[in-house]
Amino acid sequence: MDNNNQKVLPIYIEKEIKSSYIDYAMSVIVSRALPDVRDGLKPVQRRILYAMLEIGITPGKPYRKSARVVGDVLGKYHPHGDSAVYDAMVRMAQDFSLRYPLVDGHGNFGSLDGDSAAAMRYTEVRMDRLAMEMLEDLDKDTVDFRPNFDESLQEPIVLPAKLPNLIINGVQGIAVGMATNIAPHNLHEVCQAIIYMLQNNPEEATTKDLLQYIKGPDFPTGASIICNSSLKKIYETGRGSVMVRAHIDIEEGKKKDRVVIKDIPYQLNKTTLIEKVVDLVKNKQLDGITDLRDESNREGVRIVLEAKKGENLDIIINRLYKLTPLQSNFSFNMVALVDNVPKTLNLKGILLNFIYHRREVIVRRTKYELDKAEKRAHIVIGLLKALDNIDEIIKLIKSSSNASEAKTKLIERFEFSEVQAQAILDMKLQKLTGLEREKLEDEYKQLMETIKMLEEILASTKLVDEIIIEDLTMIDKKYAGSRKTELVQAELSELSLDEEDLIKDEPMVITMTNSGYIKRQSLDIYRTQNRGGKGVTGGKMKEEDDIMDLFVSNTKDYLFFISNLGKLRALKVYQISEGSRTNKGKAIVNYLKLEKNEKIATLIPIKEFSENYYLLMVTKFGKVKKTPLNAFIHLRRDGVMAIKLLEGDELVSVNLTNGENDIIIVTSKGMAIRFNEKDVRPMGRVAAGVRAITLKKDDFVVNVAIVKDESSSLLVSTENGYGKRTNISEYRIQRRGGIGIKTIKITPRTGNVVNVNQVTPEEELLLITSSGMVIRCKVNDIRVIGRTTQGVRLIRLKEGDSLVAVENIRPEIK
Repeated sequence: MDNNNQKVLPIYIEKEIKSSYIDYAMSVIVSRALPDVRDGLKPVQRRILYAMLEIGITPGKPYRKSARVVGDVLGKYHPHGDSAVYDAMVRMAQDFSLRYPLVDGHGNFGSLDGDSAAAMRYTEVRMDRLAMEMLEDLDKDTVDFRPNFDESLQEPIVLPAKLPNLIINGVQGIAVGMATNIAPHNLHEVCQAIIYMLQNNPEEATTKDLLQYIKGPDFPTGASIICNSSLKKIYETGRGSVMVRAHIDIEEGKKKDRVVIKDIPYQLNKTTLIEKVVDLVKNKQLDGITDLRDESNREGVRIVLEAKKGENLDIIINRLYKLTPLQSNFSFNMVALVDNVPKTLNLKGILLNFIYHRREVIVRRTKYELDKAEKRAHIVIGLLKALDNIDEIIKLIKSSSNASEAKTKLIERFEFSEVQAQAILDMKLQKLTGLEREKLEDEYKQLMETIKMLEEILASTKLVDEIIIEDLTMIDKKYAGSRKTELVQAELSELSLDEEDLIKDEPMVITMTNSGYIKRQSLDIYRTQNRGGKGVTGGKMKEEDDIMDLFVSNTKDYLFFISNLGKLRALKVYQISEGSRTNKGKAIVNYLKLEKNEKIATLIPIKEFSENYYLLMVTKFGKVKKTPLNAFIHLRRDGVMAIKLLEGDELVSVNLTNGENDIIIVTSKGMAIRFNEKDVRPMGRVAAGVRAITLKKDDFVVNVAIVKDESSSLLVSTENGYGKRTNISEYRIQRRGGIGIKTIKITPRTGNVVNVNQVTPEEELLLITSSGMVIRCKVNDIRVIGRTTQGVRLIRLKEGDSLVAVENIRPEIK
């Protein structure tokens, strides 16, 4: 369209958005989030220091209100929110955030507990002595300046930075699409490493050479770092992580012992840590703790945990490391701006860029001082020449009508430059004395020596490096101190905490409901009762929720979870949260990653993996499958296929066998078949299995018993709380696939079969109902009777309740 010689040009929105977003991202990266590799400062930090220098809030001067500094920074250089400026200044004053603070704060600047600093109108600041080293020679044309945001003032692009601030104070920043995280280091170690590089060829220095001096990060909050082979890789690549651990001591007392936390890892909130420890004590994950106190003060951190006399304090300390951030990883991502381009730098790269910057600063300073000295020498030459002709010059000046005419005549008569002529006109009469002439001659001689020295510096990189070494030596001597963070030489494998070492191996009752809630409970909470009792509450069920499974297993056993989709996953028993008798437990989805419409069909405890054992799986439709146990060693988080199920079929039993046992399969209508598992060949994980029993209409398999003792008996339990024991010998061995024989007489009084257990007279049983009632009784209280009888009452049920599970308790774990 043409209107008044104007055209509307089409712009594709994709290109415009892409271009605008890239501009925005680069603005955040360069102007806000990432530090310059040369001075290690973000723009807001640099502007704060420059504004304080301009105001004159330097070391030794009175403190000034923080609001004054923030106002100057906002109004002159940093057009963003006041909180952004104040927060940055607060961090620069916190001795627990920066290893070497650059701002000297007066007032409340926050704490390790996460307390915020007081409002800027209450706090006061001035520059720290170390900050002056960052700004020294700023007035000697050592760095470039640029216009501020409204082009009314000039601000430095970078500071001269006599000290390597980026590596000694570290930095954290999040930009668009990238972030940086550099740990603070010890000033003495860094200075020595740079001096080593300058005394040799900096470009040829290796990480190994530098690690002779820089041993590792030095955090302002202390703690210890595990130095291992990964640290060298971090300094070579600029990425990786190191383990940081708090110092924890043991103090023995007459009545109670104490576990004392002496420091905390860098950037850890002390209040959050204490809350975490309190939660662990409440949840009984830290047993034996009777009191917790925070005795921290200005001298340092001191968190005291009082423990009962006789408690194993090493276990408590290990649990603190394992379950709290007292042992955590610090991740390195050493990104900084190099020529306004974000780059990932290794240790050598950071130190080299600092050296290059200091070389440039010193060269520019030398040129500035040389120019100044040459200009002064030029004037001094003119003054000396004027003294040689002073009478004629005085006469010439007196004869001139004005200063301009006098300057012109001086230039024409004596060939002075304009600068020299002006200096002569400005010369005081006292300069005519003999003493003043001698001073000028001495000054000229000194200027010539200075000029010669400055020219030598400009002509020699070695002399420039010697000046850098001299500066670093002075800074090292003046500001560096001993390390705060201890270095522990060890590999992570040597310090790895085996969680099982912290767990007491004891029997646990595992219960799981049909809706997917699981818990473990100590077996001791269930007392032994007589047969026929009412039982005790074993779990508070949700409405319309039933107990799916119950068994006893030790805390260090594996739990195999096999789902209705035929997938197998594994956990350790101790990974299941311990619950009381009255709660329902925790949803299984908190432990396992299940697919849509997937639920756990059966559980089985496993002591250990062995190539001589098998998982024997039996399905509701009467299929049987035997798979070697070692086929399940490599388990993925989302599970592995254990069996291929037909549509509508589901697993009812999974047992660990040696491949040579007899098995007895029992159905809901009271039919049973016994055959040897050798009749089932070993199959892979994805096989569907073979026929185990031929089922009648409306019948299905409920459970399987593995015959391990011919002299034992078979306990068959029904849904209405009845059951009976029958000698194993009454079940003859048949061929796999038959219809089986009667094992119990099913009547409306007994209800259908719900479980089958192989038992011995020495064992006890746990019986649990759909409402969560549990009874523990002796096997010997249930008499042995024939296969076709109805049995005796095992548990007295309330109306609407039913028996859902029966579990053996072996004599060795009573």
